[in-house]
Amino acid sequence: QVQLVESGGGLVQAGGSLTLSCAASGSRASINTMGWYRQAPGKQRELVARITNGGTTNYADSVKDRFTISRDNAKNAVYLQMNSLNPEDTAVYFCYAFVVLHGTYWGQGTQVTVTS
Repeated sequence: QVQLVESGGGLVQAGGSLTLSCAASGSRASINTMGWYRQAPGKQRELVARITNGGTTNYADSVKDRFTISRDNAKNAVYLQMNSLNPEDTAVYFCYAFVVLHGTYWGQGTQVTVTS
């Protein structure tokens, strides 16, 4: 089992910044990909960004050039630096980790609210 604990969500004005953090603990199994999804009210959960243990990253088109994902493999942690936030970024952000031979684990979610 892998437990994921997120932090860093909150309320911010449009144009502001937030950094989300997610720390994984539990199994010593190898974590391959870590990343973030988000779900806004009435919408499907969507991938925001992901990063492999080798450092390869992918971003949703809507956040490219504004969000940066990074990872500390030694700490089994992933971070999401979010800049130039706008109200459309308001959502619950979920951290996930894909563990080889074990599957995908999810955090509990952290609320990000951007006011105009």
